[in-house]
Parts: sequence; structure tokens; C-alpha cells
Amino acid sequence: MRVDKYLWCIRVFKTRSVSAAACKAGKVSIKDAKLKAANTVKCGDVIHIRKGPIQFSWEVLDIPKNRVGPKLVADFAIERTTPEELERYKLLQLAQKQTDRNRLGRPTKKDRRDLDDFFE
Repeated sequence: MRVDKYLWCIRVFKTRSVSAAACKAGKVSIKDAKLKAANTVKCGDVIHIRKGPIQFSWEVLDIPKNRVGPKLVADFAIERTTPEELERYKLLQLAQKQTDRNRLGRPTKKDRRDLDDFFE
């Protein structure tokens, strides 16, 4: 199976075109060899995927025929990402949530009420 299709089937990427774009950008590799979208995947391969500063690893157990449900992903792949990388990913998500709250633009109704309370 093609790498881009496999990563889409096991729900690493939301769409197949996003998966193919990641391959084209050189973010997908096996054994330090960057893969194109058309490269094939075999059972036992460990696929490394770089998303931002985090490197995720997935071991191929079996090849699905179609896109599988979230509960069935464990039958086709095992996530081999190190605990340190997962911890860094959680911290990154937390930091992004904090910066989302400090967005610019029109204040929400709650923000306006808090400002009114502060200035009164």
C-alpha cells in the first residue's frame, strides 16, 4: 500500500491530500530515508512522521483494505513515539490553548463584562 494512503487509513492524517503533502515536504521517513507518497509500506516497517517539533513513530502491523475506525487502528499500527516526545506534544498543545485565549480582535461578551467589572 502507498505510504500516503496507509497514513490516511490509520487516521494519522485527516485527508489523503494532507498525507501526500506531508510526504512531499519530506516529513515522512523510514530508517532516515525520506519517502515519496507513492512508496510502498510493508509489515514491520517503522514510519517516522515529523509534525512541527514533534516526531511521531508508527509500526506497521497489517495493511488495511480501507480507512478504519478509530477503535480498529490498534489492529493495523502501534504508536512507537517516545514518552518524552508525547510529553513535549502535550506541553505544545497546552501552550497553543493559552495563546488562543489571547487572540486579537473583537472581545466576546464575557470579555466585555469582565472589562466593565474591572473598570467600575
